[in-house]
Amino acid sequence: MSNEQDQAGDAPAAEDVNRLIQQRQQKAADLREQGENPYRNDYPPEHTTAQVIAALEGKTPEDQQGSDPLIDSRFKIAGRIVEHRSFGKAAFVKLADRAGRLQVYVRKNIVGEEAFALFKKAEAYDFIGAKGYCFFTRTGELTLMAEEVKLITKAVRPPPEKWSGLKDKETRYRQRYVDLVANPDVAEVFRARSKIISRMRAFFDEREFLEVETPILHPILGGAAARPFKTHHNALGMDLYCRIAPELYLKRLLVGGFERVYEIGRNFRNEGLDRDHNPEFTMLEFYYAYATYDVLMDLTEELITGLAREIRGDTVFQCGEHRVDMTQPWPRVTVAEAVLKACADLKLEPAPTLETLQDEAALVQWCEDAGLSVGDGALAEMLRDSDSHGKRVSVLFDQLGEEHLDPCRPTFVTDYPAATSPLSRRKDADPDLVDRFELFVVGRELANAFSELNDPADQRGRFVDQLRQREGGDEEAMEYDEDYCRALEYGMPPAAGEGIGIDRLVMLLCDQPSIRDVILFPHMRPEGK
Repeated sequence: MSNEQDQAGDAPAAEDVNRLIQQRQQKAADLREQGENPYRNDYPPEHTTAQVIAALEGKTPEDQQGSDPLIDSRFKIAGRIVEHRSFGKAAFVKLADRAGRLQVYVRKNIVGEEAFALFKKAEAYDFIGAKGYCFFTRTGELTLMAEEVKLITKAVRPPPEKWSGLKDKETRYRQRYVDLVANPDVAEVFRARSKIISRMRAFFDEREFLEVETPILHPILGGAAARPFKTHHNALGMDLYCRIAPELYLKRLLVGGFERVYEIGRNFRNEGLDRDHNPEFTMLEFYYAYATYDVLMDLTEELITGLAREIRGDTVFQCGEHRVDMTQPWPRVTVAEAVLKACADLKLEPAPTLETLQDEAALVQWCEDAGLSVGDGALAEMLRDSDSHGKRVSVLFDQLGEEHLDPCRPTFVTDYPAATSPLSRRKDADPDLVDRFELFVVGRELANAFSELNDPADQRGRFVDQLRQREGGDEEAMEYDEDYCRALEYGMPPAAGEGIGIDRLVMLLCDQPSIRDVILFPHMRPEGK
């Protein structure tokens, strides 16, 4: 057996880690003394483990003739040792590369005494290269018989304990580089994430959308309601914000004649961390001239159901405790309908009516009568602090309505108040509401979209109202963007736009419970604090 562990994941005790590091460092030093570089870069592989396995497709242990090669081909592979079993003059190692894993058998009488002596210094998590032919072991495992072997990279820190991935979440997220090796399922999530983003690009490219890049550093806070990260540019002598949304720049491109644009990139919001939020996150935003928000609902259904089939193999799949059914068409409910359903589910008395939600005085009175705006709770405080009818309705939806949507069906929620939608086009039939929807699945907001406001006078009025709210202490209100208003004066075509949270979409399609499970390097508190 190796002097550490039989398996790459078996646990060295915490108090032994420094001793094991010293032993590995000594082996690296011994290699140097023998004229060998423990960090060489002269053994490029010619095959992946997957290519080796594919070349032997159809072969079975019954095809094995003693220890003869199954086929005449020789294969040259390289990768990390993730399992190591030594038997004196021979060793079995499991080698992992970007494409998979394959067992390698190294025998002293085949690779030679000198090469085997160097190989004996290899341990779990080291990188090796091997060249040879394939055969089946007595247990029926496809194996590469090494005819040459090289130690490529010496890992001086021993592998962590056998976690089944990593049981300690904190360690998993901090040491993702180890988690990816120790738990292949974790690596598959991030391969799926890459595939999702690639398919999203293809979806919009096929529909003649132009992918663009807009600034990350913004001189004016806008595009969404959120607290920003603030920095300072020394040469210009000005404060800048890390963008909370690319919206206003993308819509400037509509003015410039790019009728269909999209951007996939990072946004930054200086807010709390939880299972659904990370300070930096990835969004898809796209804008579609001459389309309405109704058109975007159909487009969103097509996009996400297609991704579900690609990633999950079906439009009905498990996500946590919910069996999600993405069969089209998806339900569509208004904000008011969602609030009324929540009140009915909660059996609030007196029961509100649609007319109650539409009348400012009646809603204020009902909130008091139902006990929602009294006391010290968060909901009561938000209702008392709301300075408009639209904000009260939004608070009721955010705090009550969202939780009572069907988690098993993707649901479009429409008819948001204009007071909380400063960039959305007003509804022709009711100017107090806007042509907007949000998409909710398994209790999470996944997308936000609306028909765009392209009336410069109306937009100026909305910015003035946002400025008033900001001066009143609302840190999430937008700033006044005069250049954007000037752009609208040149004329922006009627359009609809949408933002989709890619991290949350990956959570849904890969059945992951936390946003940290779909971000390679999530933000953490400083280690030890």
